[in-house]
Amino acid sequence: MDQYIRIGESTVIESLRRFVTAVVDVFGEKYLRSPNENDTSRLLAIRQRRGFPGMLGSLDCMHWRWKNCPNPWHGQYTKHEHEPTIILEVVASHDLWIWHAFFGLLGSHNDINVLHRSHLFARLAEGDALEVNFIVNGNNYTMGYYLVDGIYPQWVTFVKTITNPQGNKKKYFVKAQEAVRKDVERAFGVLEAQFAIVRGPARMWDKATLRKIMTACVIMHNMIVEDERSEDEDEDVHYEGVGQLVRPTPPEVRNRTREFHEFLQAHHNITNRQIHAQLQQDLIEHLWQHYSDMYQY
Repeated sequence: MDQYIRIGESTVIESLRRFVTAVVDVFGEKYLRSPNENDTSRLLAIRQRRGFPGMLGSLDCMHWRWKNCPNPWHGQYTKHEHEPTIILEVVASHDLWIWHAFFGLLGSHNDINVLHRSHLFARLAEGDALEVNFIVNGNNYTMGYYLVDGIYPQWVTFVKTITNPQGNKKKYFVKAQEAVRKDVERAFGVLEAQFAIVRGPARMWDKATLRKIMTACVIMHNMIVEDERSEDEDEDVHYEGVGQLVRPTPPEVRNRTREFHEFLQAHHNITNRQIHAQLQQDLIEHLWQHYSDMYQY
C-alpha cells in the first residue's frame, strides 16, 4: 500500500478500525436485529412451504483462523484445526440473511459450549420472545425450532438429523432436513466469498477489533442480501395457517415474585427431551405424507 498509494500500514489499520466501528454503530440496529413479528410470520410461511412448519432458521458455527494470536493464548484457542481460531455462531434463513450472530469464543470450544454462552435463547427463557404456536401431524407446539447437526442437544428448539436412519420415512426426513439445513452452510460460504478478510486468516492482535470486523462483515452481508432480494420474491407466500404468534406479557404487568420460577420453567420446557422426540417423529410423518415429491432420491 505504501508503494502504490502512499499510505502507511499503521494508517491503513487505523482506517480499517474506524470504518468497521462506523458500520456497526450506524447500521447494526437495522441489520443485526432479531426477527420482529412481520419477519417471523414471513419466515414461518416460507418454511412451512418447504415442509418444516414452525422452523425459525438453520443454526451452526464456523471457525475463523487467527494468524496473529498471542503465543500465551495458543492453547485455549486451538482445537482440531491445530491452529488458533475464533468461533462465529449464526442463524441463517433461506435467502442467506443472518438473523443471529455471536462471535468471539475460543476456538477450543465445540458448538454446545458456544450455545450455552450465546444469547440465542435468552429472550425465550426470560419470557420476552414471541411465542410461536403451530400444529404438526395433529399435535400443538408453542416454540419455534432450528435445524442443526447431530452435535447439538435434544432440546425442543432443535430438530436434528438421524444417524443411520432405518426405513424410508426416516431416510426421507434426513434427506429433507439436511437439504434445508444447508442454508447456514451457504451463508458461511457466501460470507467468505464476499469478504477476503474473513476468508483469510485474521491478522489483528486484539479481540475487540476482530469482533468489530466480523460484525461489520455480517452487517454488509445482510445489506447485499437485501439489495439483491427481488421485490416480488415472496408474493405467492400465504401467511394464513402458518401458526400463531403470541406477544409476551409486558414487564410492567408481570408478577415479579414469580419471575424466577417462570424462568426455570421456561428453561425446563426448552430442554424437554420427550417433546423433542415427539416433534421429530411428527415432522417425519408430516414430511412423508405431504412433501414426498419435493426431495428426490
